[in-house]
Order: sequence, then structure tokens, then C-alpha cells
Amino acid sequence: MSTSGTHRNLLKTSFIGIVTLIAGSFTMGQAVAESQSQLQLTDKWDKTFAQSNKVDHKKVTFKNRYGITLAADLYQPKNASGKLAALAVGGPFGAVKEQSSGLYAQTMAERGFVTLAFDPSYTGESGGEPRNVASPDINTEDFSAAVDFLGLQPNVDRERIGIIGICGWGGMALNATAVDKRIKAVVTSTMYDMTRVMSKGYNDSVTLEQRTQALEQLSQQRWKDAEKGTPAYQPPYNELKGGEAQFLVDYHDYYRTPRGYHPRAVNSGNSWTMTTPLSFMNMPILTYIKEISPRPILFVHGEKAHSRYFSETAYAAAAQPKELMIIPGANHTDLYDRMDVIPFDKLTSFFRTNLK
Repeated sequence: MSTSGTHRNLLKTSFIGIVTLIAGSFTMGQAVAESQSQLQLTDKWDKTFAQSNKVDHKKVTFKNRYGITLAADLYQPKNASGKLAALAVGGPFGAVKEQSSGLYAQTMAERGFVTLAFDPSYTGESGGEPRNVASPDINTEDFSAAVDFLGLQPNVDRERIGIIGICGWGGMALNATAVDKRIKAVVTSTMYDMTRVMSKGYNDSVTLEQRTQALEQLSQQRWKDAEKGTPAYQPPYNELKGGEAQFLVDYHDYYRTPRGYHPRAVNSGNSWTMTTPLSFMNMPILTYIKEISPRPILFVHGEKAHSRYFSETAYAAAAQPKELMIIPGANHTDLYDRMDVIPFDKLTSFFRTNLK
């Protein structure tokens, strides 16, 4: 990462944008979906990637431990027999299963795994109200609920289940693996620790004064939401006004262009509730990363990614067996969908070795 004053200011501005976006000049948004008491699942192929003729696909639903119904895509290799290893895939933070997680899931199904890409609680086609809110606890649980579902499938060997977490769901995946001993191996790709970036900003650059100011604003926003009876929403995500750091341009190039745009994604011009950061500010989800051992971890990150330090520090904190794979020349979003960049051969060999 650049350490220039200009770049540091951009990163601090990005932190304030992530955590607050609460200034009175912003117009409060409205909830973006109707009641989810009965999920309305589309039956058309509306992914950001082409459908494979090597796998069978179907939409499924299941409940997590909090009673929220999750919507997911189940991918299975065609003409497979016997009990197979399985993978649950989630992320990036603010994305939907029609984007990166679905691409990973379908590709790994082509390579012989039963895979499940899910929409996290409160987002996409999954249930939960209000819409577009995140929680480090509930979203960690979403991974374990996906493991529940996979382990109940007749063609899945429940002793051979792993998970893949992309971007912000990389941190959730590590947290889920630490607490859920059924998960036998975990891969994170272009990982973010959302609790760290929410509470400390990029490169841990936020001061106590800035953090206190953000919490004061979030706390006051609770009064506004309580008085109104509905949550306010941040401005649309990934709109460019000029002068943004390169990684924000990269996000726009994925989420707001035909490359990766999806109308249900928070990051594709929708937004989180203003108070979403509250549950992340005091919740360091990687506290127990050492307890993943002796189960293996593979960290994958781009050499040029602004977020690379998340994987490097998590790798340093984890116990063996662990591996950090740096992809030469890759930025953060290259690992969302670039088939010539994502190391699928490495992911395949990792899971075949460790889910047997």
C-alpha cells in the first residue's frame, strides 16, 4: 500500500464512508424489498457468468439457527456417483450468489465437488428484515447453516465438508471454521476482516477520536431510526465522483458494469443500513483463528491488492497447517471473477488433499 499523505487521506475517507455516511445532507433511503416471509425465488439464470453444461444446478432454501430462511444455488457434478466432498461458498461482502460465490461454486462443482453458493441473511433472495443489514454473528452462522444443509444431502459425505470465503466472507469463513469443528478445511480468497476494517479503518489508520466520533454518529442514528420505525440507508454504493482511491475504482468496475453488476447486490448501487457497522465495531472475529488447527487453511490474495495485509496478518496469527498464496500482479477484485487469475487448480488440489 502507498503511504503517501494523499493516499492515507483517501483511505481514512473510505473508512468514514464505510462506517458512517450519516451526515444530515444525505437523503435517507427506503427498505429495498418487500416482506420475505415467503421467499420469491427467480427460476431464470440471472448469474453474471455463463451456465456450465458439466454440472446440475437448482435453487434451494434452508434455515439458519436464527430461523432466517436462506436462498442458495446447489451445484452438483453431472453423472457423479457415491458420496462426494462438499463446499459451501460465500461472499464477497455486499455481493449475491449470482456473482463471485456462484462462479467459484460452479467451477468447483465441475471439478467433482457438491457446492452451495448462498445469499447471506437479509440480502439477495434470502430472508430477514430489515433488508441489507449485516452481522458478524449471524453471517458466521450462515456458513454453519450451509454446512447443515450440505451434510443432509444423500450424496454428500458429511465428514468431507469445506468452505470458501471471498472478500469480507473470508473473515466470516475463518470465524465459522474456528467454532464449527465439522468444517474440515477452509480457503479464503482476497480476504477482508470486516470487523477490523470497520473498527480501525484501512491499515488500522483510524484514531480513537475518529472512532469515537463515528460511534457517536451511529448512536444518534439509532434515535432517528427508532423515531421513524424503519432504518435509514446509506447512499448507493460504488458510485464514482472523481478522485477515489484505485481500489474504489476497481470495485466500481466490477459491481457497476456488466462485468459483475447484479440488481440484488448491495454493492451494485444499493446500500447497507446506516447502522450496519455497529455490530462490527466491537467484535474481532479472528480472535480464535489458532483454534482452526489442525485443520488446514489456504489464504489466497493478490500481490497488488489494497487488502493484502488482511491475509498476511491472519496467516501470521493462524497455527499450522496453513499456506499463503500470493497471485502475482493481481488486485483485490481480480480474484472475484478472473478465470485466468483465480487459482482453481490450487483450490482443487487443496480440497482433494484435505477432504479425503
